[in-house]
Order: sequence, then structure tokens, then C-alpha cells
Amino acid sequence: MSKTAAAVLTFVCFMFAIPMSAQLIPHGNVFVGVGYGQLTYVTNQQSYKGWEGSFEAMPFIRFRHLGFVIDGSGFYRKGNVGNIVQYNGLAGVRYSGTYGKWRPFVQGMGGIQHIDAGGIIYNPPLWDIGGGADYKIPFKKFAWRFQGDYMRSYYASAQQNHYRASTGLVWRF
Repeated sequence: MSKTAAAVLTFVCFMFAIPMSAQLIPHGNVFVGVGYGQLTYVTNQQSYKGWEGSFEAMPFIRFRHLGFVIDGSGFYRKGNVGNIVQYNGLAGVRYSGTYGKWRPFVQGMGGIQHIDAGGIIYNPPLWDIGGGADYKIPFKKFAWRFQGDYMRSYYASAQQNHYRASTGLVWRF
């Protein structure tokens, strides 16, 4: 076993050996919803419908407002030449606070975009800045999310600006 693998294994064992009351085990939420996007394809801006999902972990009690996010979304449109499909995979940080039944947040993420436009496929880098709010609903551990994002990517030398809005159900754990 290499020294790196032994160090990782030791760290994981110590992390899970700490009592649950220390709250070092990640707490967070899972979001699943529908999305609407105003996305740029080369120079044309078009409307798309799709889905969005994210997982947020808040692993440290000392930084209880800071979470790590993994986000995925897919948008679809029927075009004249062929169908246009766009998938986004992002990871980053989210800062949030709780005020009564509301939990507003802001986030910054980076990742990759996969676009298939009638057989033309490209995978530009992507970054995202956005925010939103979760509203606690009467069901235990559930909330409803409203979210908006600005995303930027590049195709060849052209800058592409994308906007998306999404809403859906959040399960807090």
C-alpha cells in the first residue's frame, strides 16, 4: 500500500471515529427540479427547457454557512437542422443562511459543458454565478427552491452567455 493511500485511509478512519455530536459527518441537501434556459448557441440566443439537480454537503460545523456543491443540468430544443442538447456539469461553493422559513444562498461554480447541435459536438469550459432561496414547506425535511444563474462559456473565440432559472423540491438531511 502506498503512503498516500495509507494517509487517506487513516484520515477516513479518524473522521468516522469522531462522535456524531461533533457534526463532522456531512449535512446538506439534494435538489431536483425543472429548468428554463436562455442559452446562446454560437451567436443565436434561444430558449430551452430541461432539468436541474444538485447535491450540497456542509461538512464543517465551524463554517456552517459554507457548502460544497455538485450541480448537473440538461437542456433540450428541437432545431431546424437537428435537435440541440446541452448538458452542464459543475462543482463549487455555496454560501447560505437561514431566516425563518427562508434559506437564501449565493454560489460560484466551474465545470464543463457538453453541447450536441445536430451532430456538431463540443465541450467548452463553463463557469456559473447564481443564487436563490429555499422555502420550508410543511413536510418534514423538505423545501421548495427558486434559483437563477448566469453561466459563461466560449466556443472558438466567441463568448457565450447563458441564463437559467429553475424550481423544484429540496430534501434536507
